Amino acid sequence: MDSGHRLPLKPNPRAKSNFLLNLTFLWTFPIFRKGLKKEFEEGDLFQPLPDHESGIVGAKLEGIWQDVVKEAEEKQTTPSLLKALLRCFGNEFICIGIPLAIMELFIRIMQPIFLGWLVSYFSEDYIDEEYNGYIYGTLVIVCSALSVWTMHPYMLSILHLGMKVRVATCSLAYRKLLRLNRAALRETTPGQLVNLLSNDVNRFDIAVLFIHYLWLGPLQTFVITVFLIYEIGTLPALVGVASLLVYAPMQGYFGKMASVCRLKVALRTDERVRLMNEIIGAIQVIKMYAWEVPFQKMVTIARKLEVNQIMNTNYIRGTIVSFIIFAKRFSIFAALLTFALAGDKLTAKHVFIVTAYFNILQANMTVFFPQGITQVAEALVSVKRLQKIMLLPEVKSLTGNDLKKEGAIIMNSASAKWDPELTEHTLSEVTVNIAPGSLVAVVGPVGAGKSSFLNAILGELQLDSGSLQVGGTVSYAGQEPWLFASTVRQNILFGEPMDPVRYKEVINVCALKADIAMFPQGDRTIVGEKGVSLSGGQRARINLARALYRQADIYLLDDPLSAVDAHVSAHLFHDCISKYLHGKTRILVTHQLQYLPFVDRVFVLNNGHLISEGTYLEIKDMGLDSLLGSMAHDPEKTDGNKEENEEASNHKSPLKRDSPSRLSIISSVSGHDSKRSSIDPSMMEYVHPEDPEERASGAVGWNIFMAYFKSAGNCFYVFLVLSSFVWCQLFASAGDYWITVWVQVEEVNHNATTTATEEWYRQWPPSRETCIYAYTAISLGTIVITLARSFLFFHLCCRASRRLHDDMFASITHAKMRFFYNNTSGRILNRFSKDMGAVDEILPLCMIDAFQIGAQLLGIMILVAFINYWLIIPMAIVSGLGLLIRNVFMTTSRSIKRLEGVTRSPVFSHMNASLNGLTTLRVTNMEVKLIEEFDHHQDLHSSAWYLFLATNRAFGYWLDQLCLVFITAVTFGFLIGSHLGVFGGNVGLAITQAISLTGMLQWGLRQEAEVENHMTSVERVLEYAKLPSEPPMESAPDKKPDPLWPKEGRVQLENLSLYYDSDDPPVLKNLNIVINPGEKVGIVGRTGAGKSSLISALFRLEELRGKIIIDGVDTGTIGVHDLRQKLSIIPQEAVLFNATMRKNLDPFDEHNDDAIWSALQETDLKGVVDELGYGLQSPIQEGGSNLSVGLRQLVCLARAILRNNRVLILDEATANVDPQTDKLIQKMIRNKFGDCTVLTIAHRLHTIMDSDKVLVMDAGCVAEFDHPHLLLQNKNGHLFKMVQQVGGATAQKLFSIAEESYLNREGSL
Repeated sequence: MDSGHRLPLKPNPRAKSNFLLNLTFLWTFPIFRKGLKKEFEEGDLFQPLPDHESGIVGAKLEGIWQDVVKEAEEKQTTPSLLKALLRCFGNEFICIGIPLAIMELFIRIMQPIFLGWLVSYFSEDYIDEEYNGYIYGTLVIVCSALSVWTMHPYMLSILHLGMKVRVATCSLAYRKLLRLNRAALRETTPGQLVNLLSNDVNRFDIAVLFIHYLWLGPLQTFVITVFLIYEIGTLPALVGVASLLVYAPMQGYFGKMASVCRLKVALRTDERVRLMNEIIGAIQVIKMYAWEVPFQKMVTIARKLEVNQIMNTNYIRGTIVSFIIFAKRFSIFAALLTFALAGDKLTAKHVFIVTAYFNILQANMTVFFPQGITQVAEALVSVKRLQKIMLLPEVKSLTGNDLKKEGAIIMNSASAKWDPELTEHTLSEVTVNIAPGSLVAVVGPVGAGKSSFLNAILGELQLDSGSLQVGGTVSYAGQEPWLFASTVRQNILFGEPMDPVRYKEVINVCALKADIAMFPQGDRTIVGEKGVSLSGGQRARINLARALYRQADIYLLDDPLSAVDAHVSAHLFHDCISKYLHGKTRILVTHQLQYLPFVDRVFVLNNGHLISEGTYLEIKDMGLDSLLGSMAHDPEKTDGNKEENEEASNHKSPLKRDSPSRLSIISSVSGHDSKRSSIDPSMMEYVHPEDPEERASGAVGWNIFMAYFKSAGNCFYVFLVLSSFVWCQLFASAGDYWITVWVQVEEVNHNATTTATEEWYRQWPPSRETCIYAYTAISLGTIVITLARSFLFFHLCCRASRRLHDDMFASITHAKMRFFYNNTSGRILNRFSKDMGAVDEILPLCMIDAFQIGAQLLGIMILVAFINYWLIIPMAIVSGLGLLIRNVFMTTSRSIKRLEGVTRSPVFSHMNASLNGLTTLRVTNMEVKLIEEFDHHQDLHSSAWYLFLATNRAFGYWLDQLCLVFITAVTFGFLIGSHLGVFGGNVGLAITQAISLTGMLQWGLRQEAEVENHMTSVERVLEYAKLPSEPPMESAPDKKPDPLWPKEGRVQLENLSLYYDSDDPPVLKNLNIVINPGEKVGIVGRTGAGKSSLISALFRLEELRGKIIIDGVDTGTIGVHDLRQKLSIIPQEAVLFNATMRKNLDPFDEHNDDAIWSALQETDLKGVVDELGYGLQSPIQEGGSNLSVGLRQLVCLARAILRNNRVLILDEATANVDPQTDKLIQKMIRNKFGDCTVLTIAHRLHTIMDSDKVLVMDAGCVAEFDHPHLLLQNKNGHLFKMVQQVGGATAQKLFSIAEESYLNREGSL
């Protein structure tokens, strides 16, 4: 479903780089150079590496999953997705962990020993050779260097593995989605699946990062404990290690709580994204009903519940983050206190060996180990959610399809139902035998089971009993046209090879030739998602053309004639279905009963039963008129005026400007050769590309940070929270320095005592007791302030996140319709799922890390400078170079991160489109092609993501190299100045602080970069929070219309023009008409004439010039809600929401149950609602999928009855209902809305021929406007020609209806 040519990608430089380039990340230097010169675009990406290509890893995991499923079936157990993932990636995971184990268990454990020797070198009683100090210093530096050279390649490898797991699971899940049966699809929603493939699978990216520490941490702890026992004795070592390890079970517990909360967050997010998916898909209807407020309340409630769970999760994470600050310090305090109280002399060597070992333990056991537990727990939640999808039932291939007669269908006593829990069958005991090459019409009232009958043949509806045999291949055109965001040509070819002759024939018989000639880029014109840039008739005909172009033995056509004008309908039936497909088996579901005389067989369905079958004459003799409707059937009626039909099919039909024609989807029609009458091959060569998703460039401005914190609260509150980081570090650094004071006291005054007359605060050097008490107070203060800081900060972030979401949602719901035409639902959902997920959960963690580490870095620098002010020089050099590297990195990283966000959207859009057209996709056997396209979208995103990972690692590696330079400067600086009598405790403190910089500086700057990268999500959210808005919702107080307005329903258009864009020519041109109170006005015209644009104008959905005056009130001067609440509409495509029947009818709760039941009774829906089982509280599934299209239309009629407004608009409301239901609706309108002004857009001329007036639109102008009988007197008039094109007895019937209506009207006057 690609909309254009794929850009060729250059070979990945990582694929050909050697060991040294990989170790030092030098292969990334050209990427950084390019990033300094320009913003990264899609064409700058590289080909994916073979070992993370979506198609390869997806197919590999799918094969393993199938093996696991077979094994589970044999053992009668539940298949485990985790087992499949371990089989697929387990060996690679183990291999990656080997160098990490060597580093953690040997290199890092030896470094404190070397540090202890170095500190001893500076003690007063050191008597060894002077050069030994240089050896010890070199060993300390070499250990740091080996750690750097091991850690960064490991991190890239393990993150790459996480990416491969994510890519493979996404590919596996998508393959599964294409096989889900309808019952399974009812258990999930597109919104839930978007969340699953955005937020859930992202857990795999980081879940693998710390898994190795789950076994390395305990093993390393044991080894370090042995070394500590040797250094400070058994009891102090065990007390210190135990005081540190006590945090591990606490963090394990917190990790478990976090995973529980994460699951709750995921469920809440599913619900919110599902709601957003519904709202975005139905935004035009929501606006016309003025339902933004109730939906805003629903989303607000869903969001509040979600944020509450996020806050609980963040508080837990805040506690875990706080452990990083105080856990190590408390453990050092406990070990040294025990050592000192045992009466041993505390030396600098003891202190800094202990400090170094606890630094290692603190990182591995209080950061990596618990994070590993937490992230693995969260990943297991995601695995279980994915496994649940993988275990949903699939569509079963039809068995017994061994009919030798291609095109034959035999169904024997077939019964089926969509919902297994229902007792009543959708199809019940249906037996048919369809001969090859026959044309069969399937008719019946709304909800009779006609579409279900076709779905049973397709295999989409599984049979509960009976048998079905289908001979040959099948092609299908669904009742609701499905188009994807691509070219017209690609929508028709749909993966089939191009056959110019056949293609041209299909275009002609589907009456598309003139439409394509008028499209800006011909059949290479991009149509929007779901075909939003086309009229309903154009969508239906392209949908039909796709089915026809596919070579098949059987063609299933679900009501393709309802959305087109009468003359086009006749052309499609005779030239297309009867003539072009002659010799093929054709099953036509239709409400156009005038064509029944021309079919071979008629099947009549009612309530799922086949109540009759036979030829048209046989059915007619059975007296089923009450069921089918009483329209006259004349075999000659559609034969007349063949030439006019042909002329109609070639009539110019431009791309519909009233349904959203947009500059982003098509360019101006002006200047295009409208006389082109055949498919010109040259116009097939150029693809007008879809507008790329907007993305910012350059640095994330301070205004974005200011906007984020402004969303969190007032300035004082933000200042209070941010200043807590300074106080936290002040206490932590004070504790670090106080240890050196204590050691100095121990070494200098081990046996000294102070006089009793001195107060403790005047003693210096202080006593041992004073040192202990002070260190205790500092340690406790650190714990309290750190926890308070974490809770305050996460509370601030949740407030900001909630405000940002609310602002974006309010902006979206108030945005102009043009925004929704220019942006696919995938793009918009990406902001509400992925971007909001980053703002909710990832950004706060990155920010607290960045602020915390920033404060720690500042504290380290001040301490080191305090000990030896000469170290300010290398510190300044390293800082300057670090900022230079950081700026180079950030320029590239920002650009790549933004590109990564943009390349992610097509993955969601592709999945959404696939789900919407699943039946068509499966019938056309497009699964393999779609999987390839999905894999391509994933590969493009993977290319951007791998670049992001690699540049991140390169940044970290070179910053750590700078830290090595600083460690070298500090170490050799003290060695060179050793003759000055430097205190060993100060040397130990300075070097341990410098060593801690190794990981911390690169992590802190990378987290700061991550903050800026994730701030792009805030930036993207803020973009959608500032969209061009519709006019004010509410009227100004002095312009507020009377509550009972409009009382009469007089509608007057004065010089009205409508523009979809101010640069476009007008779509409606200078309309001047008056519709009197209570008049019933029919609106007709060819496709693209401006009928639906008139509705957009009445509801003020687009830019208007001129006036619309209703009962003396200029609607341009009042709020759009005040206007729209007073207009009722039954739209062309009925929209229902995943809520109760009551909420679908009355979301404001303005009516009592009796009024709602009355409306249901009047629309013949009471019985349907009763059958749903829960009355008004019966659940309606997303899109109303548990109701037929016709029933959905009746629900919309019930809404209109409840609203009881004086002006009612019907937009082809009866196109998808049977004649009997059509008559019911027309009768209801005459009776229930007898005093109302009713505007009816219709393709069925008989529905508007008894109107008081008919408005004939042509090219956005008023062609004719008068009573239909008077208009029919003009034989050169538009309406007369339209009726003549219908021909035969039907035309006579229409003349009679118009004349009778006119006489009745004149008589009443």
